[in-house]
Amino acid sequence: MTRTPARTRVFFRYSGWDWLPALLVYAHLAALIGFFLAWPQLGWTARLAGAGLYAFAIGWNQDSLSHNFIHNPFFTSKPLNRLTEFAFTLENGVPQTMYRWVHMRHHAGNSDRPDARGQTLDPISIYRHGAGGKAEPMLPYVLMGFWRDDSPFEVARQIRAKRPAEARRALQEFWAMVAVYAVLLVIRWDFVLVLAPFYYLGQSLSFLIAYYEHLGADPEDPRATGVSTYEPLYNLLFLNNGYHAEHHYRPKQHWTKMAALRREMALQPGAAAPQIRVAHFLGFLDPRVWRTPTARRARLLTS
Repeated sequence: MTRTPARTRVFFRYSGWDWLPALLVYAHLAALIGFFLAWPQLGWTARLAGAGLYAFAIGWNQDSLSHNFIHNPFFTSKPLNRLTEFAFTLENGVPQTMYRWVHMRHHAGNSDRPDARGQTLDPISIYRHGAGGKAEPMLPYVLMGFWRDDSPFEVARQIRAKRPAEARRALQEFWAMVAVYAVLLVIRWDFVLVLAPFYYLGQSLSFLIAYYEHLGADPEDPRATGVSTYEPLYNLLFLNNGYHAEHHYRPKQHWTKMAALRREMALQPGAAAPQIRVAHFLGFLDPRVWRTPTARRARLLTS
C-alpha cells in the first residue's frame, strides 16, 4: 500500500489528493455567495438556470464531498475540519454533524428490511416504507424522503443521548445556518424564496441517488449491501461514489482507492457485487432495475 508522505499528512489527514475535495467545498460556497451577489443583475433565465445548478450541486456535494468528509475528514487540523463542517452546512442547507449522524445510522442498517415491529436501523432504508419485504417504489421514496426526515431538534436529541458534545456542535451548525439565511432573507428575500423549492429538489436528488445505490442490493450480504456503477464520468465527478457496494463493504476506504478494493473483492469467493451501467441518479434508465421487485410491482403481479 502506498503511504501518504509525512509532509502531506501534516496538512491532509489521509491523502494528499484531498486537496481536490477540499478545494471544491470552498469553491461551492464561493459560487453560492457569487450567485447571491450577482442576483440583482441577472435576468430570470439566468436566475432559474443558476437555481437548477444550485439544486444539482446539493445532491452532488452530499454524495461526493460531504460523504467522503464524513468517513475521512480532510485535514489534520481540528479547527480546519470544524470550519469545513460549517461550510458544508451553509452550502448544502443541512447541518453536517446531523448529516453524519443519519449517514452512520444508514451504515449501521445498510438499507435493512423492517423487523417484526416494522422498524429499520437505517432511517433512509428503501424498505422502510415498502410492503411485503419489498422496496418502496422510487417516486414516493424520492419525493417524500425530505418530508419524512426527523426534525433537526429530534436528530440533536438522538445524538445527545450518546454524544452530548457532538449534539452541541450539531446545534451550533443549525443555528449558524438559520442566522445566515435569515439575514439573506432580509437583504434579498426573492433570492431565498426562489431557491427554496430548488433546495427541496437538491435534497430529492440525493434521495434518488440513495435509492439506486441500494435497489437490488442484499442488506444481509456484506459484499452486496450496495449497488455499484463503474460509469467513468460519474465516478470522476462524484469522487468514486459509484463504488457503492465496495464502500459499504469497507466504509473507511479512501475515495482514491476504491478501484483497488473492487479488485480485492473480485478475488474473494461468492457472487459479484450488484451493479448498474449508469450513474446512480439515472438508475431508472437501466433495464436491470426494471426487473427488481418493489412493493408496487409485487402488488401488480399478484393482482
